[in-house]
Amino acid sequence: MSKLRCTVLVIAALAGAARAEAQTYPSRPISMVVPYSAGGPTDTIARIVAERMRAPLGQMVIVENVTGAAGTIGVGKVARAAPDGYTISIGHWGTHVVNGAIYTLAYDVLTDFEPVAMIATNPQIIVAKKAVPARDLQGLIAWLKANSSTATQGTAGYGSGSHLSGIYFQNITGARFQFVPYRGAGPAMQDLVAGQVDLMIDQAANSLPQVRAGTIKAYAVTDKVRLAAAPDIPTVDEAGVPGLHIAIWHGIWTPKGTPKAINDKLNAALVETLADPGVRERLAQLGQEIPAREQQTPQSLFAHHRAEIEKWWPIIKAANIKGE
Repeated sequence: MSKLRCTVLVIAALAGAARAEAQTYPSRPISMVVPYSAGGPTDTIARIVAERMRAPLGQMVIVENVTGAAGTIGVGKVARAAPDGYTISIGHWGTHVVNGAIYTLAYDVLTDFEPVAMIATNPQIIVAKKAVPARDLQGLIAWLKANSSTATQGTAGYGSGSHLSGIYFQNITGARFQFVPYRGAGPAMQDLVAGQVDLMIDQAANSLPQVRAGTIKAYAVTDKVRLAAAPDIPTVDEAGVPGLHIAIWHGIWTPKGTPKAINDKLNAALVETLADPGVRERLAQLGQEIPAREQQTPQSLFAHHRAEIEKWWPIIKAANIKGE
């Protein structure tokens, strides 16, 4: 038998095995890696989505929290995982855009993953502990300037969305404060509620429950329009800091090389999940905006992902932000 024929037979056998695997997928539970701590915004969204995806997939989707290094450890685990659809990544603007600009990574945030679909997008909310006396955003800025040596902002880690939002806030307003990094937004929010830090610029998913409970103060939304889930909170433009616009979007990816048929099954399960009225209501309560059905495709996620890299990497590098 010629070497060429042997090679063709091997390729055909591998292709056949891949097709068979895709047809039976999934035959066991799937691990959805959350690169942040339990209780934070990404974890909250992951658990809502994972619970509902179980029905169309016929298998449990188990949320696995892999924390550290602003999400790079968890995302890196997925990048190294077998491309068989049993280890998937949920991440966002910070993990799959920002980290590529500030860290030297063992993976490429764009090309070492297969896009499944975007889940939702939401702006940040500028919030503070209840003891801060300021009544509005301009008052908060004045208070921060008067207390620049002691004021603190909790973040989800160096280079996280909350950290970059704080730097952007400082650049625009001239206010100064110290950053206090945590292993995720969940622990940072706990300390804000407890009064251990003064300020956070945080995802609505993490902040709104505490705002509604009256345990923290909300000053503005980092968007051009108000949140449907919190229409009483003004935009940054309305509150006197125009242009401070940052939206944190979430998506799902698989490792590079995952068969298209498997990705298609995951996409179909996610599309069904995002159409569920109960899921939509829960995400809306968290300030999440679900993309239109035609934007819930791998191609749309890839295009948005690439556009965000092209937009934010020059800004981040100009600010000389480096990963620790």
